[in-house]
Amino acid sequence: MFTGIVQGTATLVSIDEKPNFRTHVIEMPDEMLPGLETGASVAHNGCCLTVTEINGNHVSFDLMKETLRITNLGELVVGDSVNVERAAKFNDEIGGHLMSGHIMTTAEVAKILTSENNRQIWFKMRDKTLMKYILHKGYIGIDGISLTVGEVTASRFCVHLIPETLERTTLGSKKLGNRINIEIDPQTQAIVDTVERVLAQREATLDALLPKA
Repeated sequence: MFTGIVQGTATLVSIDEKPNFRTHVIEMPDEMLPGLETGASVAHNGCCLTVTEINGNHVSFDLMKETLRITNLGELVVGDSVNVERAAKFNDEIGGHLMSGHIMTTAEVAKILTSENNRQIWFKMRDKTLMKYILHKGYIGIDGISLTVGEVTASRFCVHLIPETLERTTLGSKKLGNRINIEIDPQTQAIVDTVERVLAQREATLDALLPKA
């Protein structure tokens, strides 16, 4: 599990590309290295990956076909940066919201509005069926960052970013058309699915009670 509080950014230093598989190596920030072991979980742009090798501050991770298909990690090239967060520990402060590191879809940066000490970014969802889980003032994971949803339309939503978030994460360098990873808040998803199921059951019960023509 993760908290959505990005601990730093890491530069991609090498990629070993194979059919439907790649191993990439990042230069992990020094402050994130203590206690890191092979088999540990580290979120890259919100996607949970497993440490496969450690060589100083160069840390390797394997990316399977499904990860490359669903997330934006397959688009990375050497020199790109990713948001990184190590797995949460018991008694850690949860500054964001609990996140699993399982990316559901991606969204495209559709509009960027910048004003003094604030930036509003609008995202267009790749899978519009998931928009029902994105609610005004609800939580969402964007490239591993726990954020609060601002305005919501039928196919788009926005978030408001303070200078600290822009400085500490990769969102400050995003441009129109860039693809970002989306993790839906699991509690919101559970509530929406439960309400839909209950309403469907009620409708079915009412239909059964109505006299047949």
